[in-house]
Amino acid sequence: MAGGGDAGGDTGRQEPAPGSTPPVFLVDALPPGDRAVLDGEEARHAVTVRRTRAGERLMLSDGAGGLADCVVDAVTPGRHPSLEVTVCGRREDPPPRLRVTIVQALAKGDRGELAVELATEAGADAVLPWRAARSVARWEDGPRGAKALARWRTAARSAAKQARRGRVPDVPEPVDTAGLAARVAEADGAYLLEATAETGLKEVSLPERGELYLIVGPEGGVTGEELAALTAAGAVGVRLGPTVLRTSTAGAVALGTLGALTARW
Repeated sequence: MAGGGDAGGDTGRQEPAPGSTPPVFLVDALPPGDRAVLDGEEARHAVTVRRTRAGERLMLSDGAGGLADCVVDAVTPGRHPSLEVTVCGRREDPPPRLRVTIVQALAKGDRGELAVELATEAGADAVLPWRAARSVARWEDGPRGAKALARWRTAARSAAKQARRGRVPDVPEPVDTAGLAARVAEADGAYLLEATAETGLKEVSLPERGELYLIVGPEGGVTGEELAALTAAGAVGVRLGPTVLRTSTAGAVALGTLGALTARW
């Protein structure tokens, strides 16, 4: 994306429909001036998928909290599509006081990517892949593991745009149980979602700020050794309700509970 220059004149701009919000497109950096050109894959999506036209509004996001409200001045289709836009305003999406990381055990098939999508839409600040003992999926070091991690990161980016978020959740390198326990020991709070736990998530005392981990186990559940290691590091076992949720949906449901119980929503 290239940018610079001064704002142009009126271009017959159209306001979004009542109740709607402009689509979000991710860029490496927000334009420094009042005019910019959106190109690359994001422009291809805008032109060929969304069929964006001149006069429509959109948001540019750097994925780290920076947002720019723009209006489309001109659209160039073809093999290398692009959009010329005018920046109408800027704002910063501040980081939350309580940063919530979903620790997601590796899941088989596309359930892991679904878990990332749902957690992103529900407001996760990070999704940490966990190589749990009973995970069916195995991310070995090398190209296959890197490809799987890239799919999770792509899912987070796509879901962040869909949810009109100014921040794309971090998806770090996967950890084993020892690595997870070390992170839990340094966190301001950590809760292991466990169907057999006696305490409900809504009953625990949540920190108001800092780092919070919500740990979601694999399809086969956590082992006794994992439970002991995480509990020793400071994690507290909690349940969400009387039913058993899939590993792909538990994190999003927990985030919804946190959103209602804290100032995040």
